[in-house]
Amino acid sequence: MRFTTTMLTLLAVPALLAAQTPQIPNANASDTAKHRVALALQHRATHVRGSVVGPDNQPVTPATRAVPATRATPATPASGGNPATPATPAKPATPAVPASPSHKPSSPGQSGLHRP
Repeated sequence: MRFTTTMLTLLAVPALLAAQTPQIPNANASDTAKHRVALALQHRATHVRGSVVGPDNQPVTPATRAVPATRATPATPASGGNPATPATPAKPATPAVPASPSHKPSSPGQSGLHRP
């Protein structure tokens, strides 16, 4: 009986205390506080493990894709009352352009020389 009461107490007390924790933001919080909490939660959700997040690592201009070349079309002679169509020249392919480098310095300076 004593063991059952002890186990019930150990399991019930944390559950009752967890039910009493307030929600963030609660209904009585100001609009400014609710806005700040929303921004903090949004910022927390943007971090992905393994990727660097920050304005220093964003490219200044986005990369452009390569455009494939188009073939030339031959001229067709007039036939059956239809006018002749002139030939169109081929357009060369446009190469891809990489994004411009970020403003992050290539050498981080002495950031790796911290003494214990």
